[in-house]
Amino acid sequence: MSAEDNLASVDVLELNRLAAGAHKKNPRIVAAGVGGRLMGTKSLVDVTAEQITQDLETFYEKDERERQKFSKQMHISDQPWTLSNWHEHINWLNVILVMAIPALGVLYGISHPPQWKTVVLAFVMYVFSGISITAGYHRLFAHKSYDAHWTVRAFFAFFGAGAVQGSIKWWSHSHRIHHRYTDTNRDPYDARQGFWYSHMGWMLTKANPKNRARADISDLTCDPIVVFQHRHYLTLMLFAGVILPGIIAGVCWGDWVGGFMFAGIIKYLVIQQATFCVNSLAHWIGVQPFDDRRTPRDHVLTALVTFGEGYHNFHHEFPSDYRNALKWYQYDPTKMLIWAMSKVGLAWNLKTFSQNAIEQGLFQQQQKKLNRMKEKLNWGASVQTLPVWDRAYFNEIAKKEGLLIISGIVHNVKSFIKEHPGGQALVRASLGKDATKAFNGHVYAHSNAAHNLLATMRVAVIKDTEVNGNTFDLQEVMMSKKET
Repeated sequence: MSAEDNLASVDVLELNRLAAGAHKKNPRIVAAGVGGRLMGTKSLVDVTAEQITQDLETFYEKDERERQKFSKQMHISDQPWTLSNWHEHINWLNVILVMAIPALGVLYGISHPPQWKTVVLAFVMYVFSGISITAGYHRLFAHKSYDAHWTVRAFFAFFGAGAVQGSIKWWSHSHRIHHRYTDTNRDPYDARQGFWYSHMGWMLTKANPKNRARADISDLTCDPIVVFQHRHYLTLMLFAGVILPGIIAGVCWGDWVGGFMFAGIIKYLVIQQATFCVNSLAHWIGVQPFDDRRTPRDHVLTALVTFGEGYHNFHHEFPSDYRNALKWYQYDPTKMLIWAMSKVGLAWNLKTFSQNAIEQGLFQQQQKKLNRMKEKLNWGASVQTLPVWDRAYFNEIAKKEGLLIISGIVHNVKSFIKEHPGGQALVRASLGKDATKAFNGHVYAHSNAAHNLLATMRVAVIKDTEVNGNTFDLQEVMMSKKET
């Protein structure tokens, strides 16, 4: 038995458990007050040390029970929408948070034009909350693409809550699952199910428990800022998202309602829609310079509405890179903020992939595209598929059939004799003979196009000759020998 036969295979099941964090103790975080079910903070209760040890096992057992249950009984998401059950498909809590409340804000805004100071405040709050999602929730907490001072992390936790997109823990967990299971049934915002599903539908409808997945977030459940934000998410969401801008506008220039509506509700509506564009628009339009096996794409339009998160094909290839855009002209203010913070000691350990790895990805994708183009062209019969003739058989039929040999390959040039740019005489004089030297520079060094055209005329291979089918390489070798 060879040494290779003794190599142990990877235990895929065990590695999947590790990827889900089963090897670590993940204490549950208590969600305070009535906010325990709000946007990802549900099912969180106090547990003992012994229960913590069994925590993930309990989750797995619950998942398995639900999968078995719904393998026999159809979950509502597996049932068609009808007039009698449509309301059962809806996640009503998220409908209220994502659609109903913002709709009220929009209706108010249409009938009550804001003061210019309130518009400025709304923009500032929009930037604070938006950058807290991109630089904080996404690149810092979900991907650990850099480390930051506690004051920065606290800022992102506070204003990120005001974006009304769930807690850091819930948001990051969903996002890590998205990267682990991109474009599969377990992807929370699976782009294969359509633009509107990946944009908002996944939040507004009930998910099938059969597709539930997990990712390791033990680093987050041990972070005191993440824990505090998760426990007090409802309070922080209301205060940072709506109450604070209302107080600022009301105390400073008397626009209480405008502050609540424009700098609060309408602001978080815009931020939500911008973030949703990463899940939908960034998987729908744009180019795929690194990998086209999955849906993520690069497009400046998405970058403009998401603080630079639009170069999504790059991001999915290099998820822990703190940058989303590489070129100086590509719009990525989040990258610039992180870089600027690193210069003043507020951020450090900025992660980047090597330029070699990045260019490898670009080259491989370009090569893939070229190969697809190549497959559409006629390159002639493969040498490996050609019949093998001996020289006697070739000599017997060559002149009659218009055959000649170049580089050990028999070519039928009968239909090309009259089209030969150098005249018919040269071709006719070569019929029934080996014209390798003449073709490769001793009479005329033919162009690459001539070699490609010649390849389409292949009919056989001469027995006992070394043939690889690349006549152009042979020409360069012969020409170099001729020059020396």
